[in-house]
Amino acid sequence: MGFRLTPQETSFYDLFAQQASHIVDGAKELTALLGVPPTEREAVAQRMRDIEHAADEATHEIMRKVNSSFITPFDREDIYGLAANLDDCMDLMEAAVDLIVLYRIGELPSGIAAQVEVLARMSELTAEAMPRLRSMSDLQEYWIEINRLENQADQVYRRLLAELFNNGADAITVLKLKEVIDELEAAADAFEKVAHAVESIAVKES
Repeated sequence: MGFRLTPQETSFYDLFAQQASHIVDGAKELTALLGVPPTEREAVAQRMRDIEHAADEATHEIMRKVNSSFITPFDREDIYGLAANLDDCMDLMEAAVDLIVLYRIGELPSGIAAQVEVLARMSELTAEAMPRLRSMSDLQEYWIEINRLENQADQVYRRLLAELFNNGADAITVLKLKEVIDELEAAADAFEKVAHAVESIAVKES
């Protein structure tokens, strides 16, 4: 078993848990966006930006703590990587919401709801996994399920693309919608990168 933390160093784990909780909040706003009329989307986007800023601050706090700590719970590069991957999850979901508002997209394809549902589940599993970094136990089911969900997200993404290019929509609408679903697909990929980072850390610390 690798090095175990002294009590004053456990705040790294608290910060990862905090970062993940912001991602859950972001996924909830992303889900909420699908249920409101276009006129109410800006309010959701503003809440999403506020959450993204809070998540950024949690990320920066992790970086500051790594730089000021003599001893870290696991490798510094792994801490940097995990924090950056978590940050990507939030940034990509926020970008999708922002694009929907900025592009003034009207009706969203029904398949986007399936993408968002997968992302919401990924965010929940990620938030549940972060506290378990303390003991490095009971994490295998987490990364296996995230990998399964990412495969599901890929399938949804491909179907969405096919429908988008086959439904006869005008080119500008297709380009706008494709950019949104690309951001959502990238968010699913980012969640998988978080799971891979956790798996790598757990293997090193076992």
